[in-house]
Amino acid sequence: MELLKGDEFESLFRTFKRTAFHLELKDSYNTPEERGPFAQFLAGEPDDFAWHQPWLSLVREVTEAHRTIKRVRIVSIPHTDYTRWGLTVAPLNIAAGEEIRWLSRDRATDVELPTDDFWLFDDTRLIFTVFETSGQFLGGVEIRYPEVIDLCRKARQETWSRAIPHDAYVAG
Repeated sequence: MELLKGDEFESLFRTFKRTAFHLELKDSYNTPEERGPFAQFLAGEPDDFAWHQPWLSLVREVTEAHRTIKRVRIVSIPHTDYTRWGLTVAPLNIAAGEEIRWLSRDRATDVELPTDDFWLFDDTRLIFTVFETSGQFLGGVEIRYPEVIDLCRKARQETWSRAIPHDAYVAG
């Protein structure tokens, strides 16, 4: 299987036609571009979010073209430090046009979920995101098995319908 990374992975977001859906299953990640900002958060230091601008620009580009990006984050309660940080960063994604919902892990125990995070583009193109055991992102792997795509479609439907929109989740 070919690992999609860098520009090849980013091109997935420029070529889909209608919808991109991301399911996040981990309680923390360790991507190089997030390490410094996450450490700042833990130290209570301000962040200018310059590190996040490439993603926010891409989201704006996509959503201004009337395509949608949706994300469900399945999280443990109590929240990890990474989840608490994600709750503070999410409003930037939302302002750029992404829809984000949160689902506590205990509300998803009866949902058949894959073992890895994935992106589902236009309900047909499935990309699993691959991470090292340390949490560092390696890239994406496209899966073309109809049964696996169907599993992820169902997981999207179940998690999206149960998940709580960001503002309501934070308020609750």
